[in-house]
Amino acid sequence: MASGSGNEKTITLITGDGKYVEVEEKVAMEFATVKSFFEDNSDASSTKKFTIPVPNVSAEMLERIVSYVSGILPLRSKTDGEREIEEYNRAFVEQLSLENLKDMVLAANYLDIKDLLDLLCQSVADGLKDKSVEFVRTFFGIENDYTEEEEAEVWRQNAWAFENVDPDS
Repeated sequence: MASGSGNEKTITLITGDGKYVEVEEKVAMEFATVKSFFEDNSDASSTKKFTIPVPNVSAEMLERIVSYVSGILPLRSKTDGEREIEEYNRAFVEQLSLENLKDMVLAANYLDIKDLLDLLCQSVADGLKDKSVEFVRTFFGIENDYTEEEEAEVWRQNAWAFENVDPDS
């Protein structure tokens, strides 16, 4: 992402899939992982450009996160921007599939962007609401370690928890 005026510092992030993504400093400083890197390496903040690896983040997820943060920053500075922030957040998560949400949670967690992580986790939770145990296991890659008898007993003891569950989809 190129900076607008040419005077703004950019930080180049190297993603896990080997892509170089330029990010405006003000956006990158929203990533606690990047911010702490600069705090730990005070000589880095004096350079015009700097490169930081983010090995647990794909270029696709980083670009989406940069886009989100770039859009949310101006809204945060407004004193009456709460409603606009809610609308922006809703529109942002509505464009993402449940699988994309999961990938973004991992990226936002690695970059340590608390507000975005909270938004994404809530969206994943909302997306999994009323899904079957099998769907959730598959979604998270969880192996069923219950025997058939143990699982049947859990279902029997907690039948109320399985009411109104969506069929697998």
